[in-house]
Amino acid sequence: MKVTSDVIVIGGGIIGCATGYYLTKKGLAVNLLEKNYLTAGSTGRCIGGIRQQFSTELSIKVAMESMKKFAAMKDELGRDVEFHRGGYLFLAHSEDKKESYTKLIEIQQAMGLDVSYIDVSEIEKIVPGIDTTDLLGGAYCPSDAQANPFLIVDAYARVIKERGNVYTYKEVTAVDCQKGKVNSVRTRDGDTFYAPVVVNAAGPYAREIGQMVNLDIPIYPERHEAMITEQMERFFDMMIVDYRPDGCYFNQKWGKGSIIGCYTPIPNVPGHDLGTSFEFGKEMGRRMGRIIPKLRNTKIIRQWSGSYEMTQDGNPILDSSDVDGFWVVGGMCGHGFMLGPEIGWIAATYISEGKPPYDIAEFKLHRDFSSIEVMK
Repeated sequence: MKVTSDVIVIGGGIIGCATGYYLTKKGLAVNLLEKNYLTAGSTGRCIGGIRQQFSTELSIKVAMESMKKFAAMKDELGRDVEFHRGGYLFLAHSEDKKESYTKLIEIQQAMGLDVSYIDVSEIEKIVPGIDTTDLLGGAYCPSDAQANPFLIVDAYARVIKERGNVYTYKEVTAVDCQKGKVNSVRTRDGDTFYAPVVVNAAGPYAREIGQMVNLDIPIYPERHEAMITEQMERFFDMMIVDYRPDGCYFNQKWGKGSIIGCYTPIPNVPGHDLGTSFEFGKEMGRRMGRIIPKLRNTKIIRQWSGSYEMTQDGNPILDSSDVDGFWVVGGMCGHGFMLGPEIGWIAATYISEGKPPYDIAEFKLHRDFSSIEVMK
């Protein structure tokens, strides 16, 4: 089979589908290729949180603009995507963390974000039963949110099909070039797709796709585990983030009240392995119970793992490459779902108009990786 389009997008997660959606809205025909099913990679394994609290001005701006797009999805996409503003609360258990949050809040507030540092008494009101041992306060943004990644990706894909198509179980095995310019991609089942633009949105496999055109893309997969508990009555609304070395982050899902959460492993677990561990389930239960004691006997009903796609500085890559027509949109460092709508819009604008809608130099493919995102 030989198929032509204006753009080929490789990857069926939030980044690939958002980019394809906005390219379609700009009048381009898109063929999106996913080697498994939509959301099979990082997107379908995330915990659905959406925050705007970051440490660099660019990431804050992208997150705030992305939040606007999430808030408009029900009307724009004609579907309830289970968007709910429950907030994010970053706990401070040390003076260093308190000082770090208050400094970052100054930057965030200057950009118009509704975030503030709240004291322990205020935290006790919004998180009933929280253990306040060593707790000094926290950074709280009530407009942060949660949503359903499966519903959003599906809605984006439906629009892409209006001018192009979405192919699942189509694994790309080669990206062909002529005279330094992309020409087509080939899939494992022998099909060839032609387009002058190829977008590498393959998430944790972005580096492998880059190698097909002799590019070494500095994106590296890293395993993270997550879990969800039995349903329960809702008693708090926000994502709680504990950045202590043995901390975690979790919230209650809107509607059914299950707790969903994860933590960053120390040391990290590089590579594509998606196995799970007994240690995670035991530790996650302990860490949640330390923060909210009433959760100590809550039953975990399922756990899984997924890949973060890491860069050296914790910031994404969104850029053209040395190969004409080959674009890289990835390296989301665990923030792909929450930043996805705006990242997709920026990418589509950059690709179709030849320049980004605003300065995204910190996301360049060839950069010094010195602008570190500390709120990872």
